[in-house]
Amino acid sequence: MSVRSTNSGKDVATDASPLSPSRDESPSDIEERLREEKRIRLKVDFRLCTIAGLLCSLNLLDSGIISSASVTSMLNDLSLDRGNRYSVSILIFTVASVCFQLPATLAVRILGPRSFFALITSSFGLITLCTAFIHTWKEMILMRVLLGIAMSGIYPGLALLISSWYRREELQLRFAFLQCGEVIVLATGGIVNFGLNHLDGRAGLKGWQWMYIVQGLVTCLIGISTYWWIVDFPEYSDRSFLFLTKDEARIATARIQSDRGDVIPAPFSWPEVFRHFLDPKLYGFAASFFLLNLVSTSLSYFLPIILQNGMGFSTNKAILLSSPPYYYAVIPVIISSRIGDKYRLRGPVITFNSLCLIAGFVMLGFADQVTVRYIGVYLATGAYVSNWAALNGYQASNITGQWKRSVVAAAITACNGLGGVAGSFIVRQQEAPRYLTAIWVSISSHIFIICIVAAFSIFFYIANSKQKAGKKVIEEIDGFRYTY
Repeated sequence: MSVRSTNSGKDVATDASPLSPSRDESPSDIEERLREEKRIRLKVDFRLCTIAGLLCSLNLLDSGIISSASVTSMLNDLSLDRGNRYSVSILIFTVASVCFQLPATLAVRILGPRSFFALITSSFGLITLCTAFIHTWKEMILMRVLLGIAMSGIYPGLALLISSWYRREELQLRFAFLQCGEVIVLATGGIVNFGLNHLDGRAGLKGWQWMYIVQGLVTCLIGISTYWWIVDFPEYSDRSFLFLTKDEARIATARIQSDRGDVIPAPFSWPEVFRHFLDPKLYGFAASFFLLNLVSTSLSYFLPIILQNGMGFSTNKAILLSSPPYYYAVIPVIISSRIGDKYRLRGPVITFNSLCLIAGFVMLGFADQVTVRYIGVYLATGAYVSNWAALNGYQASNITGQWKRSVVAAAITACNGLGGVAGSFIVRQQEAPRYLTAIWVSISSHIFIICIVAAFSIFFYIANSKQKAGKKVIEEIDGFRYTY
């Protein structure tokens, strides 16, 4: 084992030796090594993917609360029902989040995941709790700005941490686990909000206030437990609370090093960070997430409104019926991600999911029967949730270097947020019950995603062909090839 000094001045244990079978390994040695790697990977799954799924759900927890509250008295109580104030309250959250995403993602590396995620999660819970006691729409705007800042590092920070722990052929399924935790919490939050709305009038509080109080308190508790639950980066994994031994940490880092050779980050410098913005892949990935989140935002924030005003359901039924599509989404995201990792397919999986989403929005926008339109919601929800995992696996499989991963994670999350800005305005109340602007924008966005994937596939195929012929080194690593 060698010792390498990082820019923080701390020595970390690294063993860069690959885990491919050596000439001295017998078949029984190879079998034992693979068994040990699998055991460690499952240990990482249990500790990292569970808390990551919970933390990732916080963004959708917020959208779940405000969307459920939007069909209660909240809009009238806070004067958010005038003009575009409700849409602006959604927009300002995203703007604040986008502005802080790059420094927040870099802070994950500098402060460490345990301190960083515990701090921002506790802050998010406290701000959510305080939102229950506001009285005007201006105070809501302020709370949304603070929430956006607190949430800015969750998505990119978790994407960076997840991609640091797994080999490329394991990534999409792990992002699927992340997304499953997220949508299950969101779906359960809808049912919880249905129950909390029945507390309307208790202790002099409205139903929407109870939603913020209860879920804000729960988030604070999650934030406190995060410090001990979440794990550090692989090279510091033996510092995590009751996690890997030093020998297990050595095996974990070595298997990642053998896959892409970027376990240990280069010394931090701003030129090193900014040079990665010259890679055109960053902009293709960022554009894909922008287009995806047009749909995510329009559905997650406005689904209860669509169910109420577009399909004629009552307030409580609209809140309750917004949950089942997210439970269903667990099925396609796991299946598509398992296929994507097993066969190392990224582009075809994304394309298939995009076609399913288009079909879902056609049913939602142009069918006459409410049942058919509601089934369209299932199809569209399952498809965009699946594509979130697929696109994350796509970008993480084709990017190397810790600081480059940080930059790409921040950039795609920022553009994901900008997609949320646009998505908050495409569902127009005056277009009920069809919401044709939202329908056509959602369909068009995924046609563009298919085009981006096709362009990437051609580029990756040509680059891999040159690498095989010895004419090109990809991502500054000998032997590296793109996954598409």
